[in-house]
Formats: sequence, structure tokens, C-alpha cells
Amino acid sequence: MLEIIFTLLMLVLLQAVLGFDNLLYISLESKKAPEADQKKVRKTGILIAIVLRIVLLFVLVSIIDFFQDPFSFLSGGIEDIIHFAFNGHSIIVLLGGGFIIFTAIKEIWHMISTKGMEVSEMASDKGTKSSNAVITSIVIMNLVFSFDSILAAIGLTSEIENTTTAFIVMAIAIVISGLLMLIMADKISTFLSKNRMYEVLGLFILFIVGIMLVTEGGHLAHIKIFGEEIVPMSKTTFYFVLAILIIVDVVQGKYQKNLLAKAKK
Repeated sequence: MLEIIFTLLMLVLLQAVLGFDNLLYISLESKKAPEADQKKVRKTGILIAIVLRIVLLFVLVSIIDFFQDPFSFLSGGIEDIIHFAFNGHSIIVLLGGGFIIFTAIKEIWHMISTKGMEVSEMASDKGTKSSNAVITSIVIMNLVFSFDSILAAIGLTSEIENTTTAFIVMAIAIVISGLLMLIMADKISTFLSKNRMYEVLGLFILFIVGIMLVTEGGHLAHIKIFGEEIVPMSKTTFYFVLAILIIVDVVQGKYQKNLLAKAKK
């Protein structure tokens, strides 16, 4: 019993740490919905994602080899130029990472192209998506973000002999982490609304998340370009870059305030 409780705590911690970038995406994506529906969109998206995560967990436990074994029709390459062996896991991670990179670049470009406009004008110029479209985006990306964490959870519970008990422990961890996301999503969204300057920081963090997923997907697909294998960005490197970005943004913000204060004198 103590081993199960310890494993559950580790799983909740794992889901919480890996869920930060997911929360950031949810907060930024929900702003595309009509303002009156944004809170509802975040909650609905997360609740649906929790249910689908449990379904995904059941699927992965049942047919995990299908996602790990390379597809014969997607394996091969050109001699001395490129080699690859795609599997289900690598395809999902690559597509998810590519979509996040595209989204981040598109939003950053929009911010640059609308310079000089007021915030309200930018929001009007950008337009809104329907609530259902935003919920769909949140649910799909939540599943992409949760894919690796579920596989890691399966690894952490491999020592639990009873497979039913292991599944229940993982399902409880998913529900608890989902409830934590429900609580934090509104708080992060409110913070970004009051401090819109940090939206740029958030988009660059998402861009790095996309890079991390693409490199991980390339590694899982055993992609080699000119004999060099793609190496995944480690989580340690990601969090180090994340910390540097935040520190630089905070220092730059304070320095800019000092310059503005001196200019007014």
C-alpha cells in the first residue's frame, strides 16, 4: 500500500510538472474564444481532456507495442543522406510539435505586424474563433501533451504486479492533475490578461516546447541526417532555458521602466 501511495504521489507530481506548458497553451488559446465564453471554454476543454486521457491510457496499456514498434512502410531512407523508422509515438509527437511551432510563429508574427495598434484594436483585428473550435484545439493539444506523460506513468507503475491496480492508480493521478489544471488555468489566464507583456514570453516558451517535441519525435523515429542522429532536448535543458527567458524578461521589464522614469524627469 505504501508503494502504491508513493507511486501515486510521483505520478501527480509528474503530471503537474509536465502539464505547465499545457496550461500555458490553454490560457493563450482560450483568448481566441468570445470573451464571455473563455472561462467556460477552458473548463470544458480540460474536463473533456481528462476523460479522453483516461481513454488514451486504456488504449496505450492495451496496445502499447503498436505505438512503439516501427511501421515497416515508414522505415527506410536514402543512403548517407537520411534514414528513418517512424512509429505511432513519433508521428503523434512530431505532428504536435510542428503544430505548436506553427501556432507560436503565427501569433508572434501577428504581434509584430500589428505594432502601434492599441490592445483592443489588436483583438478586433485578430478576430475570434468559435467556442467549440477552441475547445477542440485545447482537447487535441492536451492529448498530445499528455501522450509522453502517460507513457512515463506506465513506466513508473510497471513494478505494480496487479495491472488493474496500476491502471486505477494512473487514472486517479490523471483526475487529480486535471483538477489542478482546472484551478490553475483561470489564474494563469487572469495573470496574462493583467500582464499582456508576458504573452510574448509565453509564445516563445511554446515555441521552445514545439522544438522540444519535434526533436523528441525525430529521436523516436530514429531519424539520421547525413549520419547524425537527432538528439532530443532534455527536460533539464528545457527548464534551464525557461528560467533564463523569465529572468531576461523580468530584468528587461524593470530596466525599461527605469528608462521611462528617467525620460519623464
